[in-house]
Amino acid sequence: MNDLVVQTHGLTKRYGDRLAVDSVSMTVRRGEVYGFLGPNGAGKTTTLRMMLGLIRPTAGSASVLGRPAGRPDVIAQVGALVEGPGFYPYLSGRENLRTLARYRGLGDAAVDAALERVDLTDRGGDRFKAYSLGMKQRLGVASALMGDPELIVLDEPTNGLDPAGMADMRALVVSLARGGQTVLLSSHLLTEVQEICDRVGVINGGRLLREARVAELRGEATLRVRATPEDTALAVAMKAAGDDAVHRTPHGLELDLKPAGAPALIRDLVAAGVDVHEVFPTERSLEEVFFEMTTTTQTTPAQTKETVA
Repeated sequence: MNDLVVQTHGLTKRYGDRLAVDSVSMTVRRGEVYGFLGPNGAGKTTTLRMMLGLIRPTAGSASVLGRPAGRPDVIAQVGALVEGPGFYPYLSGRENLRTLARYRGLGDAAVDAALERVDLTDRGGDRFKAYSLGMKQRLGVASALMGDPELIVLDEPTNGLDPAGMADMRALVVSLARGGQTVLLSSHLLTEVQEICDRVGVINGGRLLREARVAELRGEATLRVRATPEDTALAVAMKAAGDDAVHRTPHGLELDLKPAGAPALIRDLVAAGVDVHEVFPTERSLEEVFFEMTTTTQTTPAQTKETVA
C-alpha cells in the first residue's frame, strides 16, 4: 500500500503577474495529522484548492490517494472544509447535510453520525442562519466527515470556537488519525498544531520553506541556569558545555546541553561554590520557530524538505 496520501511536484499557480504558489513539492503520509502553516497570503488555501481539484495549477502536479487530484473517484474519498462553510441559510443544519449526502450517495445515517461527532445533534433541526460562528464551523467539519473519507482537509477548523470547542476539535482530529484517516490541517493556532500534528509544512511567499516532524523543527531541548555569582557559573558552564555553547540572557545562562547533563552540571556548580537557584530544560515552541522562519527567510526562499522514507 502506498504510504503517501498526498504528493505534489513543483505545484505552481500564477494569476497574471502574481505568483501565488511557487513550485511546492510536499507529501502527506497515511494516518498522520499534517499541519500546513503560513502567514495570511502565503499560498496555503491556493495550494489546498489545487490539491482538491478546485482550481488548475499553472505548472506541476498533485496526486491524492495515488491518482491525479480532482478525479471523481478521488473526490469521493476526500472530505474538505476550505475557506469556511457555505450552506443554505433557511435550511436546518441536518437538512443541509442531507442535501450534500444525496449528492454523495450517502444516507441519513451518515448525516446523523457526522452531527454527533461535532456535537450538533441537539441543534441539527435549527436553521443554519441562526447558528453562531462556531456552530457554522462545526457543521462545516461535519460535512467533511460524512462517509468516513480517507483524507480530510480542514482549513482553520477551530475558527469561531470557544476554548472548550477548540479542545473538542483537537480531540476529534486526533481520534480521526488514530482511526486510520489522514488529516491535512491548516491553522493559525500554532500551539494547537504543536499539540496534535505529526509533521508540518511551512509555506511563505508561495514557497515551501520546510517540511519536517514537529520535534525536528523545534530542535533539542537545552538547559537554562540561574545561579550566582554568574561569572563563576559561566566559567563552570563553559567547561561543561563548551565555550560557544553558553549564552548570557536576561533570564540567566542558556546552555546548548541536553537535559540529561543537568545533574553533573549542578554538582560542578555546587563544588565551585555557586548558589544554584534554578536549572530547567527549555525548548523552542513551534510558534517561535515559525516566526523565525517566516521573517528570516523572506529574502532567501530556498526550498528544503524532509527526505521521504
